[in-house]
Amino acid sequence: MLGNFNYSNPTKLYFGEESINYLADELKNYGQKVLFVYGGGSIKNNGIYDQVITILKECGKDVTELSGVMANPTLDKLYEGMKLAKENEIEFIFAVGGGSVVDYSKALSVSVKCDVDPWEKYYLKMEPLNNEIIPVGAILTMVGTGSEMNGGAVITNTKDKLKIGRVFDDKVFPKFSILNPKVTYTLPKYQMVAGFFDIMSHILEQYFSGYDDNTSDYVMEGLLKSLIHSSLIAVENPEDYEARSNIMWIATWALNTFVAKGKSTDWMVHMIGQQVGAYTNATHGMTLSTVSLPYYRFIMKDGLAKFKRFAINVWNVNPDGKTDEQVAEDGLKVMEEYMNKLGLVMKISDLGVTEDMIVDIANSSFILPGGYRVLSTEEIIEVLKKSM
Repeated sequence: MLGNFNYSNPTKLYFGEESINYLADELKNYGQKVLFVYGGGSIKNNGIYDQVITILKECGKDVTELSGVMANPTLDKLYEGMKLAKENEIEFIFAVGGGSVVDYSKALSVSVKCDVDPWEKYYLKMEPLNNEIIPVGAILTMVGTGSEMNGGAVITNTKDKLKIGRVFDDKVFPKFSILNPKVTYTLPKYQMVAGFFDIMSHILEQYFSGYDDNTSDYVMEGLLKSLIHSSLIAVENPEDYEARSNIMWIATWALNTFVAKGKSTDWMVHMIGQQVGAYTNATHGMTLSTVSLPYYRFIMKDGLAKFKRFAINVWNVNPDGKTDEQVAEDGLKVMEEYMNKLGLVMKISDLGVTEDMIVDIANSSFILPGGYRVLSTEEIIEVLKKSM
């Protein structure tokens, strides 16, 4: 049975090959002093940088640039951005890049006018947002996180080896996001497939919770089937527009709060995977791919009915003559075959995790209660060992 919930998503999306044509009209709605945030040099190589700078100047904006946002944005980088934004009295933050750049920009948006340390207030203590926010807009260049239409903002404290994701309410969502599938074509395969699995993991974290015949589950099964189909095409032909556009749109709906409604949601794969990333600086999607199957095999019996449904409805496993457990396990086997076809990393040891890190990773992983089983730290250690 669906419980009571509120749903709001104020982000305006512009999708398609001509979507950047709407940027100038959107910029008219926001302040004069703009912080242009991006990562490395890829946006200069593919021409997006020049397009954006031209439009910003034509709109008469005073532009301050903040480059070098890394794949796992750090707390030090957040402090750097806060200082730059304060010095230049920034009124609008414009993010151009993948989910990490957009995540970072949202973290920055809530931090600049925070009168205490935002890491302690918003990440360690998870206190409610109560200061002025600088609005954010985005052009997405890599799919996976759904950051273009949600309030998520993940920051890594490299000193304390903590990678924490904070989900803010819809006041922090980007005001608008521009999504052109063609700008994702030049992404290296490793990053592309990591993004694909990040999308899948977002859906599975919400799907594997609750036992009800929930509308959200039917939506998620459709998203998963579409993702599987399109991702296998994109691996063979990265410039297949239909496949890449479908994947971009799936990523947005996988994590814009819609399919979570009526679900308790799990998120333990992310909690463990994020700490693997904190200790190795590994690509986020690959930390999830290494942990997922060991975790799901560990909890499968606790959510057996849903794992059986997943096998039949998503992976087309034939249940005839099999026990529920055999059907569920067959589903995870087919999922493993799919993951190998994509070329995902399947062992945390291949990301740089060593035996002596496992206890520290487990001890620093947040334990959440929304899944089929609430893990103990000892059980997280067991999952990590099986992930090696």
